[in-house]
Amino acid sequence: MLAPTMGKDYYAILGVSKNAKDEELKAAYRKQALRWHPDRHKNDQEKANAKFKDISEAYEALSNPDKRQIYDQFGEEGLKSGVPPGGGANGGGFPGGGFSNGGTTFRFTSGGPGGGGGFPGFHPSNPEDIFAQLFGGGLSSMSGQEQGAQFMNVEDSMGGGGLHGFGFDGGRSRSTPSSRRPQEVTRPLQCSLEDLYKGCTKKLKVTRRIRGSNGGLSTSEKVLQVDVKPGWKAGTKIRFSKEGDDMGNGAQDIVFVVEEKPHSLFRRDGDDLKLDLRLTLDEALCGFKKPVQLLSGKSIQINNSNSVVQPGQVSRMPNYGMPISKQPGRFGALVITYTVQFPPSLTQSQKETIHKALTE
Repeated sequence: MLAPTMGKDYYAILGVSKNAKDEELKAAYRKQALRWHPDRHKNDQEKANAKFKDISEAYEALSNPDKRQIYDQFGEEGLKSGVPPGGGANGGGFPGGGFSNGGTTFRFTSGGPGGGGGFPGFHPSNPEDIFAQLFGGGLSSMSGQEQGAQFMNVEDSMGGGGLHGFGFDGGRSRSTPSSRRPQEVTRPLQCSLEDLYKGCTKKLKVTRRIRGSNGGLSTSEKVLQVDVKPGWKAGTKIRFSKEGDDMGNGAQDIVFVVEEKPHSLFRRDGDDLKLDLRLTLDEALCGFKKPVQLLSGKSIQINNSNSVVQPGQVSRMPNYGMPISKQPGRFGALVITYTVQFPPSLTQSQKETIHKALTE
């Protein structure tokens, strides 16, 4: 039996636990592959190529149950060198396998014919094939043009920059057969709460690839315009039919899905807006006036002078929330939750004064 060897830690490469489920693996791959795709690292191609290759290899191995079982038992070297007959965890080895996603399978090749009598060894596929399968192959270059700013910022959750001229060129890509290409590609459309409150227009430049009848590739550019309506919610989809890559079996649809950016003051809950308002103990007991700037740009005064505000108390202001997209002219509520900040300590004189005031 092969003894476990060290080699690459595929789980660490993807940043997942050893109990990660399929969806966790896929999400981790997408995040890391976008971050390290060589087209985004023109000044450090060697490092990016190595990282991108490792990420693809790790996902390809762990996303296949047979390969993952062998890797967990024998490590990278055991996976690649092959498990002899009877060497697998189930005694019979694995006769072959592949990476499958969405009905398309990338077959693993092996060093020996037939692959029978044990697992012959894992030979990673072309990283670009895996990438093209999970991301649809195109948009070969996609960026936004909003007041000169980069629109599609895939690194918002990773602490990096935007997606600049992202593509599948550079001589590394191997064309995916047209029958394998999905008929739509999905991309995030990030919107601020202000965008979703007022409505806005977003313009996105898409570079699409077209395969001609002679097999050659050409590209064309087009600016797609999305008119964001007041009240749209995260998850709203906008479809542009036949505007994606056409690799010979019909052009893909492009689907943008609204993603809501976090706001520094408000949180959205359906059609309502939630606001946490911090009060001092004096304000909670004696009253307060606090200005709040709304998403519309207007400022209002939130005040109380008639009652004591309890910690955790909630008040609602109807018609100060988000627009209701299907009911023009109607709005949700502004829901305010009060927190009360107590002083860390009191002098004896302060204690006596407060005690006297509260017991009179």
